[in-house]
Amino acid sequence: MIKVGIIGGAGYTAGELIRLLLHHSKTKIDFVYSTSNAGNYLYDVHQDLLGNTSLKFTIDINTKIDVLFLCLGHGNSKSFLEKNKFSDSTKIIDLSNDFRLQKDAFFNDKEFVYGLPELHLGAIKSANHIANPGCFATALQLAILPLAANNLIKDDIHINAVTGATGAGTSLSTTTHFTWRDNNFSHYKTFTHQHLGEIHQTVNQLQNSFDGEINFIPNRGNFSRGIFSTTYTKFDGSIEEAKTLYKNFYKNAKFTFISDEPIHLKQVVNTNKCLIHLLKHNNKLLITSTIDNLIKGASGQAIHNMNLMFGFNEAEGLQLKATYF
Repeated sequence: MIKVGIIGGAGYTAGELIRLLLHHSKTKIDFVYSTSNAGNYLYDVHQDLLGNTSLKFTIDINTKIDVLFLCLGHGNSKSFLEKNKFSDSTKIIDLSNDFRLQKDAFFNDKEFVYGLPELHLGAIKSANHIANPGCFATALQLAILPLAANNLIKDDIHINAVTGATGAGTSLSTTTHFTWRDNNFSHYKTFTHQHLGEIHQTVNQLQNSFDGEINFIPNRGNFSRGIFSTTYTKFDGSIEEAKTLYKNFYKNAKFTFISDEPIHLKQVVNTNKCLIHLLKHNNKLLITSTIDNLIKGASGQAIHNMNLMFGFNEAEGLQLKATYF
């Protein structure tokens, strides 16, 4: 059993992380740190945990735990680690965007490895510090990795993707109120979404000749969780060649699968899966990908990374059934 600490325990991502870790056979949650909820039971905030745990939020930190998960708002992980020192043997998995880009990967005496298992499996296994990918970045990178790895991106990439309300976090804003979100649909951060940095970084690492644009239109959907994305770009090969390319690239991937049939969101909600479907139209390849933004796009991927770092079975704690009906 390894001892786990969680910093910033009140949000959606932390709630899913706690739920998954409670049912993980190799982990014991040592503490869940929260300044705003200290002394409250975890189930006071995460009401689905009633009956699963009697743990309380705390402001006390054990600096000698085996693994630390940072579930803080973007920009806050660096300041937290500057103020709090942990044992050299403590592995750290950050779920914010503080260390995802190469320019931010080195922090004090720590090197953060970008934790996309389908791309950096070997590096993750030997890493002590992980920068967990963003939710949109996960779904979109998995859609285009096989093309970039084979130098097959010959033109601009066009992406349209929609995420559920949990993608905005628990803090209220005009666009997260039920009366605004219900029966509504809108785009936001068009062409400028923060996850584009991660996507460009990965594409250029795999295909350094790529100098085109990645045109990304993120959308808000009127559902709670999940990401459904459609990506298209020029592709000269046949649909059969595309399917072979993708199936070969992901043949050893534990959670990413190529579907011969069109896919939909309910196939992946509450799982750590990414499903991908391919369609050829004239000279364009349409790649559809879908994930649960809170699991494969956040907490599930973080646990997958933890499993790899500690030599556990990749699927430990992540053998989940979709809420299909």
